[in-house]
Amino acid sequence: MINLTSTSPNIFMNEHFRNTILKATEAKDFFEIEVIQSLWSGYGKIIRLGLVEGNTTSVVVKHVSLPTVEKHPRGWNSNISHTRKIKSYQVETAFYQHWAAFCDEKSRIPTCMAIEFFGDEVLMVLEDLDLAGYEARITEVSWNEIELCLQWLANFHATFLEEKPKHLWEQGTYWHLETRPEELEVLADENLKRAANSIDQKLNETAYQTFVHGDAKLANFCFKSDGTGVAAVDFQYVGGGCGMKDVAYFIGSCLDESDCEKYEKELLDFYFKELKKGMAHKNKKINFEYIEMDWRELYPVAWADFHRFLKGWSPGHWKINSYSERLCKLVIDTYNF
Repeated sequence: MINLTSTSPNIFMNEHFRNTILKATEAKDFFEIEVIQSLWSGYGKIIRLGLVEGNTTSVVVKHVSLPTVEKHPRGWNSNISHTRKIKSYQVETAFYQHWAAFCDEKSRIPTCMAIEFFGDEVLMVLEDLDLAGYEARITEVSWNEIELCLQWLANFHATFLEEKPKHLWEQGTYWHLETRPEELEVLADENLKRAANSIDQKLNETAYQTFVHGDAKLANFCFKSDGTGVAAVDFQYVGGGCGMKDVAYFIGSCLDESDCEKYEKELLDFYFKELKKGMAHKNKKINFEYIEMDWRELYPVAWADFHRFLKGWSPGHWKINSYSERLCKLVIDTYNF
């Protein structure tokens, strides 16, 4: 269990973490190349390190520590959000320790070289995906890149079909209702607010559970520059659930409302084609037709679930649009929520 309760020194001042990095990489020394990003609300940093005579030339380290004063970008500072973030890092380390080995090239993730806890800090030493050829980061997608991500999600979901999410979130995604009571409380859409528990329950009751990535936005995918592959990062919110949660969230993260509606069937057709192939690849003896029928029905429910969170968390967000409103109304009316 990770116990994060205080601010930590820079990792280069921490001899314990320094030795962990050197041992994991067989390097004589290391140096900072760049800070890739600060973690959400100041909970640490992700840093690319160069290695001196190591078993590779660079690694990425994720260093988690608490901020002196928590500063949430949208003002959501509370014990609930703090507890959720701490558990998210516990979940991420558990995923790399217990589940990452089941992912192959079809659901490519960075190799974890070391995980170390020291006092109130945690350090993850990860493969630098740039070195493996996944060096491209994008903000606008082509159809090929959308298909690569849907293919990755389909294979990830196929890999973990019917697995129990031990050590992970019982219900994955960062917007899961149980972990977001504050956002529900301030939700102004009364119809959606009343339906929230029923929407959540409908998704949780699917007979075909898998693991969801839980934050499958475009920013968490790393692409090959030649357009032949993709890998995913950031497993803080991986857990049990219906695969449509990832699919709806991903599509909404990279397409505008008109394209979400226009290409909905085509995108789902492609995803399910890849899921079927992924299940065969992983030798999953489950009736694919039943899964497809069940999950297609749950696609608008998954969309409404995220929309519920978004409208409470950031009512002016650009993703709140007429397409999402129509899907929510469809779900509420269809199931009489």
